[in-house]
Amino acid sequence: QCLVFRDVAPQAPVHFLVIPKRPIPRISCVGPQDTEVSPGGSLGHWGGTDTVLTLPLPPPPPQLLGHLLVVAARTAQAEGLADGYRLVINDGKHGAQSVYHLHLHVLGGRQLGWPPG
Repeated sequence: QCLVFRDVAPQAPVHFLVIPKRPIPRISCVGPQDTEVSPGGSLGHWGGTDTVLTLPLPPPPPQLLGHLLVVAARTAQAEGLADGYRLVINDGKHGAQSVYHLHLHVLGGRQLGWPPG
């Protein structure tokens, strides 16, 4: 369902891409054929010791997109990124997308800063 390869212009010591074989130009163009959505409804929370924000969770990830994330995580593990890594999907001009085929960047191998830029 996907391919994994190193970025030609790496921005970190480890920088690889996970791309679907299916031609999808942008994450915002994902269609019904890329999804397998089942009803959500469970609750999750985020917050510190004083504040908890409870939100309904979205439905489970679409099948193809979930697969890309699983492959990214397994490849990151194989690349020795046990200390962490960053996942990035750029979408459209203002999202700095330069290649119009959906792809997931995985960056790691050093301490990454925030905000990214």
